[in-house]
Amino acid sequence: MTDNQTSKVNRLFQTLAYFGVVPFVGSFKWLQKLFGEKTPKTAETSQVVLVVGANGGVGKRVVPRLQERGYQVRSLVRDAKKAQKVLGKNVEIVTADITKPETLTPEIFKNVSKIICCTGTRVQPVEGDNPNREKYYQGIKFFMPEVVEDPQLVEYQGMKNLLAVAKPQLQPSDNKIIFDFTNPTQDLKETWGALDDIVMGGVSESSIRLTDTGAMFSGNVSTANSGGFVSVRTRNFDPPMNLLGAAGIELRVKGDGKRYKFFLRCEDKWDGVGYSYSFDTVYNIWTTIRIPFKDLTPVFRARVVENAQPFNPSQVYSYQLMLSKFEYNRELNPKFTPGFFQLEIESIKTYGSDQLPKFVLVSSAGVTRPGRPGLNLDEQPPAVKFNDQLKGLLNWKLKGEEVIRSSGINYTVIRPCGMTEQPGGQALIFDQGDNIKGIVSRDDIAELCIKVLEEIQACNTTFEAKGDKENQASAEIWEKLFNSLEADIAEERRKKEERKG
Repeated sequence: MTDNQTSKVNRLFQTLAYFGVVPFVGSFKWLQKLFGEKTPKTAETSQVVLVVGANGGVGKRVVPRLQERGYQVRSLVRDAKKAQKVLGKNVEIVTADITKPETLTPEIFKNVSKIICCTGTRVQPVEGDNPNREKYYQGIKFFMPEVVEDPQLVEYQGMKNLLAVAKPQLQPSDNKIIFDFTNPTQDLKETWGALDDIVMGGVSESSIRLTDTGAMFSGNVSTANSGGFVSVRTRNFDPPMNLLGAAGIELRVKGDGKRYKFFLRCEDKWDGVGYSYSFDTVYNIWTTIRIPFKDLTPVFRARVVENAQPFNPSQVYSYQLMLSKFEYNRELNPKFTPGFFQLEIESIKTYGSDQLPKFVLVSSAGVTRPGRPGLNLDEQPPAVKFNDQLKGLLNWKLKGEEVIRSSGINYTVIRPCGMTEQPGGQALIFDQGDNIKGIVSRDDIAELCIKVLEEIQACNTTFEAKGDKENQASAEIWEKLFNSLEADIAEERRKKEERKG
């Protein structure tokens, strides 16, 4: 064996030992133990979502959906024993009443980053005792509905009480730094390592060096022996990082004019699907690269994976930076040249937490219709027809919305049409202006509450939602729905005034 061959074998085994894997086979953590290496651990980064009215018709559906997505959930209810029967034992339950401000203690809101409010005034006959609401409508028709609670106290004053305590916790915060390469700690040095085409027989070679000014990813990339890529990658985190609540990743880099790739992985497989984003650099100039999660491309060995699962920010196992001669699906990187390369990295952060909704309010369609000129009440839903008999319920719901909209907190106000107990899974129809009528499954409204938490387009919007009888929910339909939303005029006016100031 020549010296060159011996060197290649040594590099290969060093790579295997560092990452504790056999590429294309899987993870062998005993290799790390054999070489005395440690698996990097991550601090708990899960955000706490407070669900207000957690054991109600929508709230009890929101809680398990949040948990499935990796959020830490705190459930605010008035009766803990009843709530536990509904929600189970694996849920953090706190007791309070938004109509009684003295019960809303600061401890309830500790570490809370988002709120989903599903409260509502209790009205008899009780909704939801029949999947299609026939009994409810029959009760409205033959019996005058009875308001059990004061809607002014619940819908309006309750919102004011809730915001008074929650607002300090929901104020804008700085973007979260994941890796600060200007502060080279020992943990950071032990996390990142080179992973080059030597694992496939190539001869390219790279390294990552940490200095006081950042990390230097550099080396030589060669297309010899069917090679053509260099990269640096983190070991898999245990447990995985939870980036829920962020809109994407922000890189601060100084490059050499080449095009690089950034990868995130949502599974602990070594050779599984990676979620990739290509970015260009400017020679010798610091630039900020923003990588929206929604723009990540699922790939496997540089081939796009059709029908892949959406990127899951709640479990990020590894990060990777790569320079490759290939783009995707065998297309060539237009800015690739073999030879020396150099990319300096100052930091890797999350961004967008302040561009996403922090308070989601489940209100009601029809809140602006009572007293609207030219409105034919005979054609309106029962809540609109009987608003006066319901002690102005919809009027107070509207005032509660206005409390949220004027709070300065990023919000989404969802106005469901008549909610039913029908199983979910339908697509939805959105509208703005409070004109549509129809019905919608509580399951689908609960799913919508979770979706808006991670959707920039939903931030500072108010919209109505009803079920779409013609279509089933899909990623494409969700994207079209959110892209159709326009921010509330009041919010746009506030932003303009801020810019003038």
